[in-house]
Amino acid sequence: MKTETIAAIATGLTDSGIGIVRISGPDAFAVIRKIFRKKNGAAADLSRSHTVQYGYLYEDDKEDSEKLDEVLVVIMKGPHSYTGEDTAEIDCHGGVLMMRKILEAVLRHGARAAEPGEFTKRAFLNGRIDLSQAEAVIDVISAKNDLALKNSMRQLSGSESAKIRGLREKILYEIAYIESALDDPEHISLDGYREKLKTGLKEIIAQVKKLIDSADYGRMVSEGIRTVIVGKPNAGKSSLMNVLLGEDRAIVTEIAGTTRDTLEEQVRFGDISLQITDTAGIRDTEDVIEKIGVDRARNAASGADLIIYVIDSSVPLDENDSEILDMISGQKAIILLNKSDLPAVVDPDRIRADARFAGHPVITVSARDESGFDELKDTIREMFYRGAIHANDEVLITNLRHKEALVSAHQSLMMVMESIENGLPEDFFSIDLTDAYAQLGSIIGEAVEDDVVNEIFSRFCMGK
Repeated sequence: MKTETIAAIATGLTDSGIGIVRISGPDAFAVIRKIFRKKNGAAADLSRSHTVQYGYLYEDDKEDSEKLDEVLVVIMKGPHSYTGEDTAEIDCHGGVLMMRKILEAVLRHGARAAEPGEFTKRAFLNGRIDLSQAEAVIDVISAKNDLALKNSMRQLSGSESAKIRGLREKILYEIAYIESALDDPEHISLDGYREKLKTGLKEIIAQVKKLIDSADYGRMVSEGIRTVIVGKPNAGKSSLMNVLLGEDRAIVTEIAGTTRDTLEEQVRFGDISLQITDTAGIRDTEDVIEKIGVDRARNAASGADLIIYVIDSSVPLDENDSEILDMISGQKAIILLNKSDLPAVVDPDRIRADARFAGHPVITVSARDESGFDELKDTIREMFYRGAIHANDEVLITNLRHKEALVSAHQSLMMVMESIENGLPEDFFSIDLTDAYAQLGSIIGEAVEDDVVNEIFSRFCMGK
């Protein structure tokens, strides 16, 4: 069946200097012939790929056709294009109305409107990229910080794919060896093979486990560090939130207990980002609504990557502070001694020497005059990003689907190890090795089900 030609606006639907309408498919150039003429009136030159031509776009190819816009047309012949198909891009003026009028003209002359992610889906189906690279495209678009962008670009260039393919090659070798030995035992011996397989599996399992273990770190890189601000009422949590955001997002008053619910925001610190949750002040209270807020604060803290515990350094610690310390025990936390602009009652040195605060960085800040926040940012960066991501060969798993496939592959490989230990026949090894091979293959799109592919590309933006 002939593939349809698709088209979409590839830039944001907002007024801008430049807009792009993308066309891909067997009739892409035929559409261009009907609506584009060079400045001298000649038709588009479609003889050479990867050329840019200047001229005007018209409603159709009739002599008296209405001129739509002054444009540049980029010609890319398949298979040397993003989709692997004949592709044309119309660079026009970026008004929303103008882009829509041009798209309407394209659709009238032989193309249909593309679905979200359909250009990238065609790139995958035509073998230009594998599935993990396709998913990296949307990660590049939605990256929230520099580290996430760098990691997504590495995945787009094939770093994760290369790692997965390398693991699959090793597993496939073992499957082929076992099957060959079982089919031709006279010429291929399995004597001593169990120990050899066991040694090789240990290396493969270690590499798969390393990828699984990178997933939490990868999540923080791509989504941001889940950060929860806790403390007693009126410690300055909401003021801290506003300073980090650079705007008055949280309500701040002198009345203790102003914050009754959680408030979530994304904050970017250069190359990293935080998913920050401001919470209600933690204290014993009879106020029903405030009590709900306190419970939500505790729940939010339990699932945090980082706790920022704000202490009002102008008032003494009390039993509520002890309760908060018990609550954050065992978690990564930073102690902020806030209100350094006021006379201090809480001594930073005593806090550092207190065994209850052991292991937690202690930083003196003032949300009022915004002092101490550079140290806070540097401390967060040191706690979570110690340079590992900057290594060129480092592969971080940021996709939940990939993690689940790796976990399944790891389980199958461990079953092979168990079969070896229990002295089971070699054909048992082959079954679980084949399953691990298939699970890893699903990451890069080999033998993946159509509904999974459709679900992945449905999350893409229009025009990509």
